[in-house]
Amino acid sequence: MAKLSVSDLDVRGQRVFVRVDFNVPLDEKDGHMVITDETRIRETVATIKLLISKGAKVILASHLGRPDGQVVPSMSLAPVGVRLAELLGQPVRFVNQCVGPAVKAAVDAMKPGDVTLLENVRFHAGEEANDPAFAQDLASVADTYINDAFGTAHRAHASTEGVARVVAQRGGRCATGLLIARELQFLGDELEKPARPFVVILGGAKVSDKIQVIDRLIEKADVILIGGAMAYTFKLAQGAKVGLSLVEKDKTDIALQALAKAKARGIQFVLPSDNIVATPVDSGKKDKKGRPKMDLTQPRVNTGDNIPDTEEGVDIGPATIVNYAKILASAKTVLWNGPMGIFEDPRFAEGTFAVARAVAEATAKGAKSIIGGGDSVKAINKAKLGDQVTFMSTGGGASLEFLEGQVLPGVAALQDK
Repeated sequence: MAKLSVSDLDVRGQRVFVRVDFNVPLDEKDGHMVITDETRIRETVATIKLLISKGAKVILASHLGRPDGQVVPSMSLAPVGVRLAELLGQPVRFVNQCVGPAVKAAVDAMKPGDVTLLENVRFHAGEEANDPAFAQDLASVADTYINDAFGTAHRAHASTEGVARVVAQRGGRCATGLLIARELQFLGDELEKPARPFVVILGGAKVSDKIQVIDRLIEKADVILIGGAMAYTFKLAQGAKVGLSLVEKDKTDIALQALAKAKARGIQFVLPSDNIVATPVDSGKKDKKGRPKMDLTQPRVNTGDNIPDTEEGVDIGPATIVNYAKILASAKTVLWNGPMGIFEDPRFAEGTFAVARAVAEATAKGAKSIIGGGDSVKAINKAKLGDQVTFMSTGGGASLEFLEGQVLPGVAALQDK
């Protein structure tokens, strides 16, 4: 997918509107909002620095949280501007509006190489509604549009799709940032004709969330390894007992169809041969939705396909880990999306971390490894192996939709090379 890139543009003296993803987690500390994970800020620094070096007037726009069209002070991007200035080594002017006279005045005062950060675009209802008038207002300070926010590229919002359309209609250029360019390269080009064997690892809770990805990847992969709670839906579909495991009883027909398609195409579709199980016990507490919170007690290895009626599957077992690692050892391309168990609990993290180690080892031997966003990225970072894989997607939902073959509005709005 050859899209025009920021690297291709001469933007000296131009007002460049850059949609970034600064949707970072914030916690209140001593009356101030503090960034607890600055990964998303760091990931777009390369694009911003490139634009600075090219002499652009860099105008940054992002959302943060879900303020639902209201001004929510705790979701202000002001703390991001402070940290971004430190990372860039130069001042970043923060404007507490994203449209209107204050924005125009700030942009009019900019010199080539200056950086301005606008306030949270989702403080306006017109952002998520992709309101044409709001998009026009945002685009009024833009000569060129750059999208470097892959995590929101699957949303047709004003700042991700509407502004690009306005700028293009005026004859301006609309291009990818360096981050989105890499996303398209690895999730698109690299997986279109992967080096083989191509091993796909899919985990997470629900078959229904991944069935379109499974269906598409069955056409490309040599081996698909299944973990996480979705494995229990496949097991149930095959007639096994799954005890109290998280399962989608109404999706067994979909699971059987996937298994049949894989068999017909000669694809190895591998399910866990054993697992870690635990006994859920009512803690006497309630969750946020008022449901009983369960404590997972007495974890143990469960061999075979059947899980006792009183127990819940929480991770892949040691025999499965050995088998999956053996398969991954010969891989030339690896795509991983979804954890193998409840990795947030150290007792049930070994399956996920073992797979992370196996992926890193395959990478060290020359395989290309692509981590498909969301919990997989969290897990591999938690295992301290993030620097030992080829690429980690920032996309989450956007990664899944792209892997499914869906058109992402924020990418489609950009110009082809």
